[in-house]
Amino acid sequence: AESPPSPNLLPPTAMLRQLGRVATPLARGAPRRMGGNLLLLRMISARVDFGNLKVDANLAALVKDEIAPGTGVDVAAFWASFDKLMSDLGPKNAALLKKRDDLQKKIDEWHLAHKGAPMDMVEYKAFLTDIGYLVPTKTDFTVATSNVDPEIASVPGPQLVCPIDNARFILNAANARWGSLLDALYGTDVISKEGGAEPGKSYNPVRGAKVFDELHKLLDEIFTLSGGSYADATLFSVKDGKLTVSINGSETGLKNAAQFAGFTEEGGAVSSVLLKNNGLHFDIIIDKEHPIGKAHKAGVRDVVAESAMSAIADCEDSVAAVDAEDKITCYRNWNGLMRGTLAASMEKGGKTITRGMNPDRVYTTPSGGTITLPGRVVLLVRNVGFHIYTDAVTHNGEQVPEHFLDAFVTALCSKNDFIERPGLKNTRTGSMYIVKPKMHGPEEVALATELFGATEAAIGLPANTIKMGIMDEERRTSTNLGACMYEAKDRVAFINTGFLDRTGDEIHTSFEAGPFLPKDEIKKQVWIKAYEDNNVDTGIAVKLSGKGQIGKGMWAAPDNMKQMLKEKIGHPMAGANTAWTPSPTAATLHALHYHRCDVFARQEEISKRPMAKVEDILTIPLLSRKLTAEEVQKELDNNIQGLLGYVVRWVGQGVGCSKVPDIHDVQLMEDRATLRISSQHVANWIAHGVTTKEQVMETMYRMASVVDKQNANDPNYVPMSPKFDGIEFQAACDMIFLGKETPNGLTEGTLIRRRREHKAANKTVNVTIEPAPKAMNQ
Repeated sequence: AESPPSPNLLPPTAMLRQLGRVATPLARGAPRRMGGNLLLLRMISARVDFGNLKVDANLAALVKDEIAPGTGVDVAAFWASFDKLMSDLGPKNAALLKKRDDLQKKIDEWHLAHKGAPMDMVEYKAFLTDIGYLVPTKTDFTVATSNVDPEIASVPGPQLVCPIDNARFILNAANARWGSLLDALYGTDVISKEGGAEPGKSYNPVRGAKVFDELHKLLDEIFTLSGGSYADATLFSVKDGKLTVSINGSETGLKNAAQFAGFTEEGGAVSSVLLKNNGLHFDIIIDKEHPIGKAHKAGVRDVVAESAMSAIADCEDSVAAVDAEDKITCYRNWNGLMRGTLAASMEKGGKTITRGMNPDRVYTTPSGGTITLPGRVVLLVRNVGFHIYTDAVTHNGEQVPEHFLDAFVTALCSKNDFIERPGLKNTRTGSMYIVKPKMHGPEEVALATELFGATEAAIGLPANTIKMGIMDEERRTSTNLGACMYEAKDRVAFINTGFLDRTGDEIHTSFEAGPFLPKDEIKKQVWIKAYEDNNVDTGIAVKLSGKGQIGKGMWAAPDNMKQMLKEKIGHPMAGANTAWTPSPTAATLHALHYHRCDVFARQEEISKRPMAKVEDILTIPLLSRKLTAEEVQKELDNNIQGLLGYVVRWVGQGVGCSKVPDIHDVQLMEDRATLRISSQHVANWIAHGVTTKEQVMETMYRMASVVDKQNANDPNYVPMSPKFDGIEFQAACDMIFLGKETPNGLTEGTLIRRRREHKAANKTVNVTIEPAPKAMNQ
């Protein structure tokens, strides 16, 4: 197809030619066979045979030489167990994916048969029950998960989600257990710039004074003194096992003496004061020789807050792992985390700095004993979904479910955390935590439970060592959450919600019901509140509280911390004992909310309310009015700019998670869920005549130019305009114009195919080229 002359002067015929270059979606049976416009690409690498398996040689070497040593696991037996797993569970995985498609077909047909008729909820529920989409509500059981680390079970606090393929980022997340409140306040918009308090390259004492004013207020609020304010403190000391604070020549102490948890000394003087509230700690650092400490009456240099309690090392939505090479990076980093040896080097000030994992922190208790607090978060690992298949390993010549491989390899890495060895540890209770995304209903949770059992048997772990996190982000899981948790009642240690993926699946499931509301209006409808409440209600009803996490989603704007401090307390107030934050700094600030809200007391209050109604969750947020032309274009601009801004980095640079400017140049922390909701929303509007393919293409050309300008300072960025013929742009077209046909509206198949096409086009690789399926040529 010829390049369009101008995004603003594009004739309809050229638009349609552009549409004609969109590839046909690939069938479920081969979700990772790479399709270009007219060709299939298969990466060819050296293979090692293990029975019916052919394993990428570099992956086999990683397992043999780096992961397995010291675990007591025989490598040949490990792969033999995986071979057997494929025979036993491979067909079940395929059958469950087919059931997704069969249910979707029936739901589409039902909506088409009822087109234009008012929704009859009784009839709709009966239909969903008849086809096996809805199962009986189940909350008459108790979660029996045991040996869960307190950071997940009993101490509410922030959680990070971080791409596992970037060693520096994941180390930052692992070390985010403790964070400087001074830095978090000084370096963000929480402190205003007014009155000469602008942050700069060097320390601004005017801004510093404002920071200390805020720190003193926080200390007065959370760790109240019997008399006076921390702002007037001149000395911290310990007398008879109690904290003593000198103020204006007199002495006072904590109003609640039990909040004093420990201290350290240097040269006979107190050098830090450890305080505790709602299970979380503050550490007041005293250093009268430090430039900042010299300016404080009591020599306070900083207040370090216990921040993120846990972090998810992500193999899924925030990474761009498309082949064995990429997976090896993910597995190698997880292995380093589990061995406590992961390190990353960076250039700073002309010097090379190597960063590793932080040690634990040791204090003297008020009674004179010793207390050791972890220096790192407890790490969970998120594996990929059921629908992704990989050729890193093949079984009888066919690709294998990637989440099978993830479970086996990440669990083998984690066995290094359980064995007796010197060095840093992740778990103190002998557990591993795998988060399972995008599961549809209790049958898929049951397969995940079976998979975990087989994994434990293969590598010699006690039953139920591997705990399960259930992402409540698919409609069939939300409406059957209790039944899903029942299938993992001895393992479940985490449930959470998320607007983007959940709304993407909402749109795809009810695609034929009609056009959906604009995204901001969808957030205000009855279904979303019912969905959020149901997650908490169900977790409380089955006694997950105190045994695992009930979580809430991401604050996506890492530069808007003032607004986050104001709003995100809504998550613990909603009964969630963890919620996602986009950075260690955000975790330090969000931790303040858990000091202000006793989550377990809040859960006790919530337990007295009626549970959310499934009828409300099933209420589809459809458009019921005619939008103006301006409203339609505004929504298209927003959806398409965000989609293109993320796709160009994923496909073109292999970056799965980054700060992406939105249409108003506000930096948002985006991952793959952005693509799902945006592509499904636009595809739905095309299908129902709210917009046209031509209008969408014109918007894509115009927004591509906007995204190009936003990335102008990136030396690795390749502009989409003026030709609009790059692989990245084509990937965006695929997601929108094939949105209805793509199973569950999931974008991974398109991204993986296009990223592999990009990798093949931009470096020397050994590939074979095959004719595409006829449908693709058409």
